[in-house]
Amino acid sequence: MANHSFSFEGGEELRSIGATWFVSYAYYDYVDKTHKNWDKVMTAKMRAKRYERTHDYHEIWLKHIESMEDANLSKNTIGLTPQETKEMAKKVLQSMSKA
Repeated sequence: MANHSFSFEGGEELRSIGATWFVSYAYYDYVDKTHKNWDKVMTAKMRAKRYERTHDYHEIWLKHIESMEDANLSKNTIGLTPQETKEMAKKVLQSMSKA
C-alpha cells in the first residue's frame, strides 16, 4: 500500500485503506457485486471495516480520486490501472446519486 498523504477531509482514513482499494470496494458495494479486485490483499477485512466507518467521506473521496494524478493511483497491488480506477469512481458517484 502506497503511503500517500491526502490533504482533504478524511484523508488520513483514506491513506490507511488506499485510494484504489477504496474505489474497488465502493464499486463492489454500489455497482457490481462480482468485482473482487479489492479482495486481493490480506488486509481486505480490516480495510472493509474502516470503509464501513467512513461513509460520510465517500462522496468527497470519490470526487478527489477522479482528479488525482495517475502516478498516485498506479501503485496498487490489486491490478487496476489509474484510468480504470477513475472510471470506476465515476460510476460509483453516478450510482450514489441514484440511490
